[in-house]
Amino acid sequence: MRFPSVLCLISIGFAPTARCASVARAQGPPASPSTADSATDSAAPRPVLIRAGRLIDGLADAVRGDQGILVANGRIIRVGPYAQVSAAAGASDTVDLRGLTVLPGLIDAHTHVLLQGDITAQDYDDQLLKESIPYRAIRATAAARVALLNGFTTLRDLETEGAMYADVDLKHAIERGVVPGPRMYVATRAFSATGMYPLSGYSWELKVPEGVQIVDGADEIRKAVREQVKYGADWIKVYADRRYYMGKDGRLHSWVNFTDDELRVLVGEAHRLGRKVAAHAIGWDGIDAALRAGVNTIEHGDGLTPDLIDRMVAQRVYWCPTIFVGAYVAKGRGGIWPGMVDLERRAFQEAVRRRALIAYGTDAGGYSWLQNQAQELGYMVRYGMAPMQAIRSATSVAAALLDRSDSLGAVAPGHYADLIAVKGNPLADITELQRVEFVMKAGRVYKRDGAATPHP
Repeated sequence: MRFPSVLCLISIGFAPTARCASVARAQGPPASPSTADSATDSAAPRPVLIRAGRLIDGLADAVRGDQGILVANGRIIRVGPYAQVSAAAGASDTVDLRGLTVLPGLIDAHTHVLLQGDITAQDYDDQLLKESIPYRAIRATAAARVALLNGFTTLRDLETEGAMYADVDLKHAIERGVVPGPRMYVATRAFSATGMYPLSGYSWELKVPEGVQIVDGADEIRKAVREQVKYGADWIKVYADRRYYMGKDGRLHSWVNFTDDELRVLVGEAHRLGRKVAAHAIGWDGIDAALRAGVNTIEHGDGLTPDLIDRMVAQRVYWCPTIFVGAYVAKGRGGIWPGMVDLERRAFQEAVRRRALIAYGTDAGGYSWLQNQAQELGYMVRYGMAPMQAIRSATSVAAALLDRSDSLGAVAPGHYADLIAVKGNPLADITELQRVEFVMKAGRVYKRDGAATPHP
């Protein structure tokens, strides 16, 4: 989460395009905590042949017309001209999408399904103080369902904000077919240091909930990383900084939450246990410290400068800009927030020019889940990305961030049959991806003709 404020204005429901509250059941064995995509939803019993009017495969620049996509057992078996794939497919169920543009299922690499909107600091406090973790988990199932029906078939969920390991429970419930939702990679509780994360401002006589797991010193950090991995963390999330301000040098500066030694221990222990590290880092100082420690992704990154971007490129560190949430939260606020929106716009343009690894991340949950996550794509295009680049950021680039290029983010043989379709051409109008008509995850159709499919 970018800012410590939560709670949507109304209860979570379906996205406006969804006309039915039930979805198809996804079935399959539970996955191990670190391999969320090892469990596949059971597909239809017969192979399925999809006829795509236009295909954007997440890899190539070219858009291909009249393509066939053969799906079996939740995976893509063959892709090519429809006549050829149809002849080879034999007797298969057919899904006719000739009037639509088909793409890989979208990947959002920065979400918070346990949060329901960023409005004010009091909203955040109310959620942690007045909503039980079971209640928040129930609301998270609705958020996950909304994301899936909006075309997001995979999420990297970057912490629960005080809801402990409820993200692991939701991930497993989705994998086992208890509730519908995207494939999930989860970061559980996240880390910050004493006095450096909400809740704050209450009497010292009261023990109030923490939005993160508080750790200080090398020994505590090592133990806490091990604990989070034990309970199911696929990723480790750390808050590298806070308190943002403009310096006389024109940079957006910040207070760093950990010493260099502490950050290095955190990253080192996570890597030793086979987990990558995502760093919330907004100001120049926080980004600098995170890069020195060897993190794998920078989240938000408003204060990026050319020197930091060059270091990210050299270290192959991904950036999740989360542009929309910054603009959303800055509306109506004074102080530094409006200026941070402009700083991030300039940083984004520089990062595109320098060919940084920019992966799609929205911080959904930092704003209401009733806001379509795909709005981020419009900002990316307005800020200087070509539409195809923006699409790849939410498909093949995000899959690479997850180390799942072999199974996610592309319409290609061997990949999961995670497919979406829209009526128009998203290369001409990127907002088409806010109006998804068809959603398939691992071979199971969850939305067709703009409506959720019935529960079996």
